[in-house]
Amino acid sequence: MTPSDEEPIGTGGWQVLTMAKRLQYRRLLVLVLLLGAAFAGLGYRLVDLQVLRHEELLGKAQNNTQIEFPREPRRGDIRDASGNLLATSVFVKTVCGNPSLLGSNQVKVARTVATLLQLNETELIQRLTPRITQNTNGLPVTNRYVVLKRNVPLETWAQVDAAMKQLRFAPDEKKLSRAERRFYTDLRNGGIFADATDEQMRVYPNEELAAHVLGYVAACDVTLEGKAMRELKGMDGIEKAFNSRLVGTRGWRVTEKEKGGGEVVTMRTQDVEPRDGLSVVLTIDSVLQHIVESALAEAFEKHSPISVTGIMMRPKTGEILAMATLPNFNPNNPGNNEAARRNRVIADIVEPGSTFKIVAVSGALNEHVVTPRDIIDCENGSFEFAGRRLHDAHGGHGLLTVENVIAKSSNIGAAKIGIRMGQDHLSDYMRDYGFGVSTGIQLPGEVRGIVHPVSKWSKVSIAQIPMGHGIAVTRLQMLMAMGAIANKGVLMRPTIVNRFEDRHGLVVARGTPQQIRRVITEDTARQMVEALKKV
Repeated sequence: MTPSDEEPIGTGGWQVLTMAKRLQYRRLLVLVLLLGAAFAGLGYRLVDLQVLRHEELLGKAQNNTQIEFPREPRRGDIRDASGNLLATSVFVKTVCGNPSLLGSNQVKVARTVATLLQLNETELIQRLTPRITQNTNGLPVTNRYVVLKRNVPLETWAQVDAAMKQLRFAPDEKKLSRAERRFYTDLRNGGIFADATDEQMRVYPNEELAAHVLGYVAACDVTLEGKAMRELKGMDGIEKAFNSRLVGTRGWRVTEKEKGGGEVVTMRTQDVEPRDGLSVVLTIDSVLQHIVESALAEAFEKHSPISVTGIMMRPKTGEILAMATLPNFNPNNPGNNEAARRNRVIADIVEPGSTFKIVAVSGALNEHVVTPRDIIDCENGSFEFAGRRLHDAHGGHGLLTVENVIAKSSNIGAAKIGIRMGQDHLSDYMRDYGFGVSTGIQLPGEVRGIVHPVSKWSKVSIAQIPMGHGIAVTRLQMLMAMGAIANKGVLMRPTIVNRFEDRHGLVVARGTPQQIRRVITEDTARQMVEALKKV
């Protein structure tokens, strides 16, 4: 049959084709709508994640993958005038245990690390034994963190870590199941661990030497951006006075962490170096300090006093070369004996006694009330004034020159010179010599002493004060007054810090001698020196 002979499609055939096409179009439309809805939902989800909830999700992502930790600065050293080390800091670790990872292997682990950490093996086993407690939801949990020892040197921690890595729990662990091998791997890697942040331990290599000058530090708990940390804080002496300069400034590091917790070094976003603390170089000379402390120890043993102190100073500059107090303490382990830790040179006051005669005599000489050759009747050791009888402590003296009043240390002679001088002049010279006010030394805990105003003096005060009674001073105040006479009449401010250096040894700041005032003339000072040589 030829094409021309084919029958035309009837109306019913066209209807079948039309319905089929409509069905295809409907399916295609439904598919397009579904795809459109899916893309619209995906678009909304992307907008929700990337725009609407961007900050929230970014924070969560960073918490999961990003780690930020502080970088501790090294606390500055304290050195003597010759650069000898008096105090330094070493980085240490806090070694901890995770009992939940140990299973029943506490004995083997304790035996491995006890000797290295210098801990009692039995006590260590008890601390590594898991303990079941309840969390905030009331569910039982095993303790995962127990501090085993603080201040562990980095070398010791490296030995502990290596010993744990080499620990074996079966003759052939390759024959164990995968779960068992995983358990022992976790035990070796995390059963004994160290806190990530390095801590510092303060070391005083000379132990008790100059302890009251140096002071000591204590490890204090602090919170930094929500993280609990420990830092060294100066508690006394130079450590306290210059804590802000010694401590330095923290750095920090922000980096990515991998699934196992290790750092992805290439993903560090911030890495700020810490600025180490400054080192303090003192005026103290370790050799002289040792000599003074040795002499004091002999005196302490011989006489058994409550305390004994010694100071050595360079009068021209006010530099303290040695300062010591006994009883002493070891700043590596300061203990709880506050009396032993008190620097009595600046924190205790006493009646100065005969040493105070220099104030009245030098003041009278300076005011030309007396001359070195003037004769004072010392009444053979007994003198009544204002209803009180005064005595010489070293036997009775008759007629003495003013110079010999100093040489013989006559109480009555000093009292009569003070009476001639008058209350107002005597009070002025007491103040000019620095009594009743702090010396300004760069150490904490200094007291001012007791100097009453003239309005509160009794009738006999004018006679008693020149003898060193009715007044209370620190040992340092008395030394500085005597130093003013040696320094041609000029009172200096005591100094115990020579300079500050950075970690490279470069000088950041340097102290200079400070004159407070001229107390007496150079000629008067010379006369006093001649008299004092005869004591």
